[in-house]
Amino acid sequence: MQPKIYQTSDHDIDPSLIDSDAIYVITKLNEAGYTAYLVGGSVRDLLVKQTPKDYDISTSARPEQIKQVFQRNCLLIGRRFRLAHVRFGQKIIEVSTFRSGDNESDLIVHDNQWGTPEEDVLRRDFTINGLFYNPTNHTIIDYVGGWEDIHKRILKTIGDPSIRFRQDPVRMIRLLKFRARFKFEIENDTLKELLYCRQELLKSSPARILEEIFRMLESGHSSSFFQLMVESSLLELLLPSLTHFLEGKLGLEVYKYLNLADGINLYRGRKPIDRALLTSCLIFPLLENEINLHSLEHHTKPHIGQIMTMASSLIKALFTSSFSHFPRRILATMNFILTTQYRLTPLSGKRFHRPKLTHNKEFGLALQFLKIRALRDKSYLEDFEWWNNLYRQKE
Repeated sequence: MQPKIYQTSDHDIDPSLIDSDAIYVITKLNEAGYTAYLVGGSVRDLLVKQTPKDYDISTSARPEQIKQVFQRNCLLIGRRFRLAHVRFGQKIIEVSTFRSGDNESDLIVHDNQWGTPEEDVLRRDFTINGLFYNPTNHTIIDYVGGWEDIHKRILKTIGDPSIRFRQDPVRMIRLLKFRARFKFEIENDTLKELLYCRQELLKSSPARILEEIFRMLESGHSSSFFQLMVESSLLELLLPSLTHFLEGKLGLEVYKYLNLADGINLYRGRKPIDRALLTSCLIFPLLENEINLHSLEHHTKPHIGQIMTMASSLIKALFTSSFSHFPRRILATMNFILTTQYRLTPLSGKRFHRPKLTHNKEFGLALQFLKIRALRDKSYLEDFEWWNNLYRQKE
């Protein structure tokens, strides 16, 4: 298959915007006699005028050869999928070898079969992620029609979507992730197979799925993502109890909190909000509802001990029944964030001076959540400023 080559005059990628360390890695591999390109998400993001979060490189060099080029700055990782991490301080540039293999089988078993650039790109998930960029001559190399799909704002798999989703069901979550992030339309056959193959998701690694969910919470597009997950019935497979609430009136409140967190994460860029705080956005409106129901039923507002019990029960009900097991640390931190809201803004309306509370190592997260609540309801702004001043005095 002959690729389509797009010259500098065809695209307006500014080379000065590309990470200099990624360019350095490609240059060093070229000087050692190997082919090397930017690939995947970084090329896609540059074309849609977004700043890439990561820069991945594909090369003809084998992992051991990459190690030989970069020596102590290179760490080889993985067995099933052998990769090289080239380190620049805290930054990592991921370098993979061109791979081959059967693109039509139901399951990818061998990932260390070396191949050509064409064979490598045919194994990738979606056409928009199937472009190479050669910084030496500023050309884009397209074997799969990704250029056209990006410009038409279309999402579709490389190859038969039924096979691609069965090979790696997590691709279904990634599809909705790109839909939420870029607002591209999903091509009809790809959407049809997403809905048809959704049960395959339960064959995936729970840890991989949980990581995808956390990354979307951090992405700045979590509200759209969770709405898409509910509409496609994927979330029902992973978090059935939470889905029940999101489909009702309380879901609107949850989405409002996610929208506020999204705005903060888009502003912060590479330093997203803590995962426990983000997950708290999914639960806080539900806890408020439980407290309101308790007040109506018992004709009195619950005390802090009762609120702690409610929060604990709610977290257990929503997350211990989930497909993926949430880390205990995150669940414990969520419990603190949620219950501390009712110390920062007591139901009685009387604010108590509790300087010891500010010394808790998780207090900063609870205060950040109060800030989100103040963005949601301006009546809490005074409470936030009061506690924030007290917290700063401690520092």
